[in-house]
Amino acid sequence: MSSRLTVEKNEYPKASNYLVNGALITYIGGILLLIAFCSTYWVKSYDGTDSEFKHMGLWEYCFDGFRYPYYPFDKTFSGCNHVFSQEFHVIRAWVLPPWLMVVQTFVTISFLLSFGSQVIMAMEVCRWPLEFVLKYEWVLSSISFVGVAITAVLMFLSVAIFGGSHTRRDWLMYPNFNYLCWSYALAVISFFFHALAAFLLYKEAKFSYERRQESRNLIMQMHPNPQHRLGWAMH
Repeated sequence: MSSRLTVEKNEYPKASNYLVNGALITYIGGILLLIAFCSTYWVKSYDGTDSEFKHMGLWEYCFDGFRYPYYPFDKTFSGCNHVFSQEFHVIRAWVLPPWLMVVQTFVTISFLLSFGSQVIMAMEVCRWPLEFVLKYEWVLSSISFVGVAITAVLMFLSVAIFGGSHTRRDWLMYPNFNYLCWSYALAVISFFFHALAAFLLYKEAKFSYERRQESRNLIMQMHPNPQHRLGWAMH
């Protein structure tokens, strides 16, 4: 009993600097990703151009008296509407070209992986539940690394595809009147944050794997019962 109390009095391995810094950088990158994901300023028209297109994000377009030239009826589009709204039903194939759907998919997966990895890292940093974290820390760190690394790769592909396609003339008309705006910039910065975090989490995964035996010994101290030790040995 006294041995278990000794271990519980904070005499167990704390979260490494690799993990703490990696988690913090992932959190910052995740916040930037969240803003880019929800905001509507990936592309914006220059002020003073009197363009019917105003700005757009991954999920919303804003127009002011826009007429789609290939729609046979005299209909104008004004205001901001979601890409899947009824308002854009007749021009959905135009507002959602295949390359943009790929970007949407990549950014959505990145969003889920980033925040899912943050939950795992929060458990590790807080050491809760203690025994579970000590027993499987190297597995948790590896999962976090893979999640953040995939996020970085997908974000790179997203900003590369979007940056290379936003001037296509089969998409927004008069592309010279438009420019990549701050939402896109946040997505780029988020990629760099996740790439740096992935490097740190790779270091953490290696470090936690090397000290896994130490963690096993601590768990055995927390359960001095010989039957527990026998069960651990059988595993």
